[in-house]
Formats: sequence, C-alpha cells, structure tokens
Amino acid sequence: MTFHADAYVPELDPRTDPPATGARPTRDDECLVRLAPFHGGGVREVRVRYALYGAAGAPVVAVQGGISATRFAASESGHDGWWDALVGPDRAIDTRRFRVLSIEWLDHDDLGGGDGFRAVGSEDQADAIAALIDALGIRRLHAFVGASYGAMVGIAFAARHPAQLRRLVAIAGAHRAHPLAVAVRNLQREIVRLAARHGDTDAGLDLARRLAMTTYRGEREFAERCNAAPTFRDGRYRFAEEDWLEAAGASFVRRFGAERFLALSESIDLHAIRPEDVDVPATLIGIASDRLVPLADLCELQRRAGAPAALNVIDSRYGHDAFLKETGQIAPLVAEALDARGASR
Repeated sequence: MTFHADAYVPELDPRTDPPATGARPTRDDECLVRLAPFHGGGVREVRVRYALYGAAGAPVVAVQGGISATRFAASESGHDGWWDALVGPDRAIDTRRFRVLSIEWLDHDDLGGGDGFRAVGSEDQADAIAALIDALGIRRLHAFVGASYGAMVGIAFAARHPAQLRRLVAIAGAHRAHPLAVAVRNLQREIVRLAARHGDTDAGLDLARRLAMTTYRGEREFAERCNAAPTFRDGRYRFAEEDWLEAAGASFVRRFGAERFLALSESIDLHAIRPEDVDVPATLIGIASDRLVPLADLCELQRRAGAPAALNVIDSRYGHDAFLKETGQIAPLVAEALDARGASR
C-alpha cells in the first residue's frame, strides 16, 4: 500500500523550528520525507528505511539503538534482531501489546550531501522519525525507547516533537556527548582517516572498533575476561585482550562501512540538546560503570528537564554495553515506563 502526502516545506531555521514535512511511504519499508538538515544544506527529500511490526492497531513504540543497530530490534521477516532480549512477544517491549517502529540511521549518503551540508545531526534522525510517523498516520508515539545513540535521538525527538510523544525512555544516553568520550571518538575517526590515506581503510576501521571496545566495556569485565598470561607467538608476546579485540574489530568491518562510521560517530559528538527543552515525561537509565555517559550528565538532564524525569541507575560489569547485556535489570524498568500512568503531556 502506498500513501501520499503533499509536501510543503516553508523557509526553515532547523536550529529553532522542526520542519513541517511532507512524506510518502514508497513501499512497505521505505518512506520519502522532506528534511532541512540541522547542520545546513537546505531542504531535500530523504529516503527513510524502516520496520514496523507487532500488534496491529496497538500503541506504537519507537525503538532505536547504537550506531551499528539496524531497524530490526527484534528478529523479523528473516532479519536478526539486535535487541531480541527486550523486544518480542511477552518481553518488556511486548509485541503482543505494542507495535514497534524503528529506522535505519541516516548517514551522509542518505541526506545527499551537497552545498552547505556539513554533518548528520541527531536532530535529523529525530525529524525523520517525526515525518515518518506522520506519513504512517500515527498521531503520537506511546513511547520512544532509545539506547546509546538511540537515547540521544530520543532526547532530540522529545525536545523537537513533544506533541508526538507520550513518554521517553533513554538508556545510556544524555543530552550531550561528554568531552572525554568526544576525545576518544575523535581518535577513532583519525585512525580511520589515516588508514584511508594509506590505502587500507578496513584496517583503520578495525583498529577504531578495537579502541571503541575499551570504552564500551567496564574494567571488571576486562579483568575477568583477560586474566590469562601473555603467550609468545609469531615472534612477539600476545596478550589475552588481543584476541577478543581482534574478533570485535573484524566483525565490525564485515558489517559496517567506514564512511557510515565516520558520519554517525561525528553525529554523536555533535549532539547537544537543552535539557529544559525535553518537555516529555522521561525515564532515564544510567549505568554506574559507563565511561562514555557519566552519571553526572544524567543527573544534570534529570535536574534540568522540562518535564518530570525519573533516573534509575544499574550496576554492571559490562559498562556502556550493559544496555545489551543486563536484560534482567533493564527489562523491568522499560516495562514499568511503558505502563506508566499520566504519560501524556
């Protein structure tokens, strides 16, 4: 089924006004929307790839993950889900009770580049989701559940489109990128660029992912996982950490392109939302061992938010990646948020 919506886009200042977008689904998993990118370039038509599944006619929950997450949070239509532990029948985001909507993250290729276009913003992802739900006839999301970069986009959505959202659930993500995390990601991007200049982009992406793993995971996991003594192989000592990190880097290279990584990594670092603009009731979930998103930033977001916000803190050996690993702790918090009364504005 194909829907059509007349596209009228007035002159916009994307820094202050979410675009009045027209959109039209072109097939069951794609939609053309008109966006004014936050970081310049003028209005353009953008193709958004999405997945929509779950109970027909049920309240819709947007679910978004980290930069490497796909639009399939749950295994569906032959696609593996990245969050099957939390999304599916009788799980915290119960597809018997809710309809789940997710998009593939937009990158430079999706937004089309062009004169004046500088970077992909979390605001662009939020605006794309807002235009998509409008095209699909969804008046308002029951909730936006985001983790990592998805939490940043959820916060941007709540700030820019509060009338289209009842409740925000932000896991391991805050209103800004912490400067220390920005510094580490900058090094990751420089590694990729340096390798590209020497003709081996994949090697750079591999090393960048290995470095990222040292920030995604906690000290306790490293201590427990990598406690074997060094071994002498191929003329040098190899350490227990190396095999684990090598495997992570190789896996990432197989499923992710360098240009997409550069665009989305930069998008994380450009993310900056005034907490006062988050005018939607929120459930914030922080991780005590998270070195990318310090609890101090989540405390600030809770304190300054424009609507009531509850902050829950979990402890985990997994650091930032606890949102993928600690289902037993996170699932009840998400389920409670989805069932919360008084969630509407």
